[in-house]
Amino acid sequence: MKDTVLRAVKEAKENSKPRNFTQSIEISINLQGLDMKKTQNRIKEDFMLPNGRGRDVKIGIFASGDIALKAKKENLTVFDQGDIDKLAKDKKFAKKVANSHDFFIAQTDFMATVGKALGPIFAPRGKTPIPLPPTAPLEPMLNKLKKTVKLNSYNQSVIHTLVGSEKMEDEKIAENISEIIKFFENKLERGYDNIKSIYVKTSMGPAVKLEGFK
Repeated sequence: MKDTVLRAVKEAKENSKPRNFTQSIEISINLQGLDMKKTQNRIKEDFMLPNGRGRDVKIGIFASGDIALKAKKENLTVFDQGDIDKLAKDKKFAKKVANSHDFFIAQTDFMATVGKALGPIFAPRGKTPIPLPPTAPLEPMLNKLKKTVKLNSYNQSVIHTLVGSEKMEDEKIAENISEIIKFFENKLERGYDNIKSIYVKTSMGPAVKLEGFK
């Protein structure tokens, strides 16, 4: 399987026209034999890629005091109580903020306020903040999130996710993809038999079908 994945990554890169920006490498996994109307068949996981995302991740944090100061040094977008009030009043802006960030963190004493004010906007987008105790170190969570992608099928039988960037080594991208496939093999009721097809592509390039799935 590893060699098959590696060939698909190489082909996806070769078939992609040069762009004036660094393209992401993405995969689409099409499922079969599952009733996606049933919640137990839906996939909703935060998955940590062994070799990281290969590009910057944008993280917002709801915090104050020392955590807010540390977050600013890490170039996170910091939101205080006043910002929460503004976002709650301006739903359009709140949606823009939710869509423009990959992840959110919230100091635990902010969680209830954020949930009440922004839950209806953040939750459907899979952007519910991750709680951080006031005395907990920030760095371990940031290191994890910088390698994390979301696997979310919603009620559809296809999952799209980022697996790296075109500047990453082919082998590292292939390893990221292989680990995701292993996750689905263990997660799905019938393993590989529930996978109809997998495609690999750059952001703007054509999709390459991964051999081995009917």
